[in-house]
Amino acid sequence: MRFLNTRWREVRMIAWGLADSAHPILAHVIPIRRCNLSCDYCNEYDDFSKPVPLEEMFRRIDHLAALGAAIITQSGGEPLLHPEIDRIVARVRRHGALAGMITNGYLLTADRIRLLNRAGLDHLQISIDNAMPDEISKKSLKVLDQKLVLLAEHAEFQVNINSVIGSGFKKTEDALAVARRALELGFTSTVGVLHDGNGQLKPLSPHEQEIFEQVMDLGKRSYSRFNQFQHNIARGQENQWRCRSGARYLYICEDGLVHWCSQQRGYPGVPLAEYTKQDLRREYHTEKPCAPRCTVSCVQQVSMLDNWRAPQPLQPRPAAAHSHGQSLVQLTSTSDNPSSSVHSR
Repeated sequence: MRFLNTRWREVRMIAWGLADSAHPILAHVIPIRRCNLSCDYCNEYDDFSKPVPLEEMFRRIDHLAALGAAIITQSGGEPLLHPEIDRIVARVRRHGALAGMITNGYLLTADRIRLLNRAGLDHLQISIDNAMPDEISKKSLKVLDQKLVLLAEHAEFQVNINSVIGSGFKKTEDALAVARRALELGFTSTVGVLHDGNGQLKPLSPHEQEIFEQVMDLGKRSYSRFNQFQHNIARGQENQWRCRSGARYLYICEDGLVHWCSQQRGYPGVPLAEYTKQDLRREYHTEKPCAPRCTVSCVQQVSMLDNWRAPQPLQPRPAAAHSHGQSLVQLTSTSDNPSSSVHSR
């Protein structure tokens, strides 16, 4: 019954998204920047940040709900390091939004899974990078397999296992092993392409492309099967699309600022408490110069609902300065060319 209820709410979410473009579909919220791992390719964590206070997290969830966010996902860092993450999830569900979480899985226990069940978590995603741990990533199938078994035994929410393919990983075939194990345990499976430090395209080798397509074929239930986005990325081809980040997709950092995504922090860099429907409308119509070579699949999938409507005549506002020294990405365009270059600073 819970599975059917979640599916029905997902269908309603998509229908509402198609009918009304004035609300966010997905918001990623960071309850803590700290992570218990230090994967070599990741630029989204530190080893010192404290959890965002619970009352502040409640205020952020409440404001996102007031803006109409349909899905609110806890990310990081490692969200399970927040001591009251189950109460944050429960706050999301209290507003009727779909509640998600992206975790490395290390801190999952049977008791924590039951807490997340009671909180009403709808979706959980774990990224597994390899079959055996190495110097690049400890998120391996060998280490996490027992956590996956616990999820299969106790989780009442839906579980997706995401594998990553790219030049940073030694054995591309590991992605197939991860996907097969996910399906064996009754989970869904997706695959992503490793991006550079700015979230931009890094083409796969011919062998990597072959493995990528095999994993995609295994994960036919994935939402991403409805477009060619990831296929083009794997081939090193740019995508022409209208990125609706800042409107349909929001990334809320630990400082409570709204950003286009995890790889474009600083744009627009507005405090969530001050973010209004007017901001949503402006960012909806703002062209994102980084879009053609973007690999951030969650933004692409959300924006796909609006790719057929509303051109984007506006240019980005200047990046906002913000605390904790998070790196900004400076976007510059040349004349009228929307496929502008991206420079980090």
